[in-house]
This record gives sequence, C-alpha cells and structure tokens, in this order.
Amino acid sequence: MSWKLSACAPKAVVEAALLAQEDVADWPAEIVLTGFELADPGSSPGQGGPEDWRLDAYLPRKPTAADRKAVNALFADKAPRLTAEKLPEADWVTESQKGTPPIRAGRFHVHTPDHPPSGEPGVVNLVIPASQAFGTGQHATTAGCLAMLTAMKRRGVVARRIADIGTGTGLLAFAALDLWPRAHAVASDIDPVCAPVVAENAAANGFAMGAGPGQLAVAVAAGLDDPLLRACGPYDLLIANILAAPLIELAPDFAAAIPPRGHVLLAGLLATQEDAVRAAYTYAGFHLVARLARGDWSVLWLRRRFVG
Repeated sequence: MSWKLSACAPKAVVEAALLAQEDVADWPAEIVLTGFELADPGSSPGQGGPEDWRLDAYLPRKPTAADRKAVNALFADKAPRLTAEKLPEADWVTESQKGTPPIRAGRFHVHTPDHPPSGEPGVVNLVIPASQAFGTGQHATTAGCLAMLTAMKRRGVVARRIADIGTGTGLLAFAALDLWPRAHAVASDIDPVCAPVVAENAAANGFAMGAGPGQLAVAVAAGLDDPLLRACGPYDLLIANILAAPLIELAPDFAAAIPPRGHVLLAGLLATQEDAVRAAYTYAGFHLVARLARGDWSVLWLRRRFVG
C-alpha cells in the first residue's frame, strides 16, 4: 500500500524544505521526497500563480501523525496544508520521476528513457532512468555543473585524473569522461545504493567501468576517506556537487588531493553561502576562476595556486 503527502508552496519554500531534509540525520528512509513545478497552477485550489511548486512525500503506508509532523517540520515558517492520497500499487520512487523533462546544459541533453534523445548536431545525449539515486540535471546545481564543465573544456582545461564526489547517478562523471575521454575517473558517494546505479547508468550510456584510461571506478565513501580515492589521485579535476557545510569541511582534504594548477568544481551551495565556501577554499590555496549563478544557487570553478 502506497500513500502520498502533498503540499503546494512557492518554489523557494519547496526547495528550502528539500534542502532541510538533507540535514535531518534521522530522516525515515522509507519517506521519499520530490519537488517540482506545477504545469498548470490554476487547475487546483490553493495554487495561485505560475511560480507555485509542489512537494510530494511518498510512503509505503498510510501516513501517521508522526509522518505529517516530520514533513511539516521541514518548512521554516508556517507549513502549507498537507493532503494525503492513497496510490495504486507501483514503485513511486521511480514513477514520481517519469515526467521529468529533459535538460539542456552546456553541450549535454539529459533525459529519462521516457523522453527521446536530441537530434541536434554536436549535442551529447545522456540517459538517466528514474531510480532511488535519481539525478537528471533538473536541479539547478547539476545543470550548472554541466554548463561549467563544458566551459572548462572550451577554455583549455586538461584533465587526466578526475573525481566526482557525491556522484548520485554518475551523471557528472559521465559528462567529464565525455569531455576528457582518456582520463582516469572515479566516482564516489556515501550512499551504497549509488554504486549499482552508477554501473547501470554507465552501461546505458556506453561508458566502461574500471580503472583504466577512459573508464570509471566507483567507491562508497564519505569525502575522500577511501583507499581507492587516495590511490587514484592526485586529481587534475575534482567535482563536488554536495552541500555547503561538507564543502567547507572538505576544503583541506580537496587541497591535499589536487596539485598546483589543478581544478575543483563546487556546487550544492546557495548564493547566500558562497562567501563562506570561497573563504574556506581561499584559505586552502585556491583562487576563483569563474562562477555561475542558477537561481538561488552558485556553481564555482576554482584553481589551486602555484607557489613558486
């Protein structure tokens, strides 16, 4: 038996609630959250404008008072009204993502199997099916990373060893390997479910798993705390699309894993958190090369200083 709790609110409110959930250490694993823009905001009561979004919480049972309280607690101010709906039997983690529209960012067109690839010349198609570790670039930070990676290649960055920390589906690692096809690449995530997901997605997109040039290795680890990640470094390019707090905490570790003139691409931080993140990386020996703003989010390209 599957149920769904839903709340309609402005985009910023829904995005803040999704971000708040990531900071809840004891969040119930069986409650899966998604947020998306409503295609027709005027079609239902309480949806008053084109900026309205909806947060859905999928549960494998009828929602309890504790479930409602947990979802309501994600909203900083007064929580919007929650409605409960019993759903037909289905994998709602997957079903909730099937309508995700394709994303065009940089040279990449990212889509689910429910949408056709792009036929535009010069565009690279990446297909990412809905899954427990879903990530198609819909989120502004992921799309921003795809755009920034494309810009880095265009501006002459050479990457022979690449790490994608907090990889999720492997999407950013795939994009990096497409741009630097002879690189040694490793993707890591703290969530063990991501390892088989990355392997499946690599096969679907024609990327080989392994430790050789043009191949992708996978590690389950927090930050860089893993023998494989240490063995594969140092990295010419390290990608981390996570959150501001761990980005700040990991700055010294990233600096130790990136040689002078190496590059780091940081995302997952709000524009209001950018100064704190940049300060941590300046102290660790990096300087800003470029930044990209996507809505309320920032994407930062920094380079390790050379000290002669």
